[in-house]
Amino acid sequence: MTTIIGLCGSLRHGSFNRMLLRAAVDVAPPGTAINPESIREIPLYDGDVEEEQGVPPAVQRLKDRIADADGVLIVTPEYNASMPGVLKNAIDWLSRPAADITRVFRGRPVAIMGATPGPGGTALSQAAWLPVVRQLGMRPWFESGVLISDAGRVFDSDGRVADAATRQRIRTFVEGFAVFAGVQQRQDDRRVPAALTPQ
Repeated sequence: MTTIIGLCGSLRHGSFNRMLLRAAVDVAPPGTAINPESIREIPLYDGDVEEEQGVPPAVQRLKDRIADADGVLIVTPEYNASMPGVLKNAIDWLSRPAADITRVFRGRPVAIMGATPGPGGTALSQAAWLPVVRQLGMRPWFESGVLISDAGRVFDSDGRVADAATRQRIRTFVEGFAVFAGVQQRQDDRRVPAALTPQ
């Protein structure tokens, strides 16, 4: 089973990006599970809190969930021509302490998609995430893309994708990323026994 953690960059219950993440979950191919995880309980990053109290429980739980997964799907809105601060804050916490970056992020496959009521399809937000995933040493997947503009017309009153072409685009994206994440998993699995073999 290929397991992908889905992170939505909006806290709003009626968020278009929450709807988009749900659509991705619905079209996950057999043998793949996309598990949405909340960032609502993650506090603002504060170095004093980290020093005095350590990593908050909500952060530690999500770190462990990502470390056990085969990939991460970031579903991002676009705020002021860039990434949403609430998700960037979560990623900043997840990268603490720095010594844990390798366990949580290094080599982890990641894909980025997004929806917006505006015309840009979250292109600027998705681009803003690239230096972050590069810094964390993740493996971005670029073979397909989902950038949804005018999202109010794309989703129906139940929060489902109303347009058949958009549904197919999401399905193609998710299926491609699932293959990518699964291939990386198998490659990593093959490397482990070799590393443990006595020399």
